[in-house]
Amino acid sequence: MTRKRSGADVESPSRRGLLEMLLGASLAGLVTSVAYPVIRYLVPPEEAGDTGASVMVGRVEEFAPDSGRIFRFGRKPGLLIRTAEGEFRAFGATCTHLDCTVQYRPDFGVIWCACHNGRYDLAGKNISGPPPRPLPEFRVDIRDGEIHVSRVA
Repeated sequence: MTRKRSGADVESPSRRGLLEMLLGASLAGLVTSVAYPVIRYLVPPEEAGDTGASVMVGRVEEFAPDSGRIFRFGRKPGLLIRTAEGEFRAFGATCTHLDCTVQYRPDFGVIWCACHNGRYDLAGKNISGPPPRPLPEFRVDIRDGEIHVSRVA
């Protein structure tokens, strides 16, 4: 269908053409909304450079004997424990079973995973429950009263 407008033939869009254009735009939006999360899931994010060579956790006087604290070590949590004897030990704080965050339980004297009741001794060795491997151990250095934790070389 053509209409005359000021001396020139101008073709008016048909309803069918308009519906096809809307359907095409809707389909493109659907494909984009499904593909984007899938691509973001498959392509890992770039590391922010905080791989955690060493991190300062706190001062010695902030830790009472027989206590523990979770701290950030790069992108993952870490666990710093001060034993009843006053010795500091640090481990990765993600359970080797299903990556749940573990915590120090002074009442049991173990590192405990609440997800499936997994337990580790104070050397990071798995002693009961489903964890298949020991926790990764970190090195603890005390410099000028500050506690620094780093990866074991």
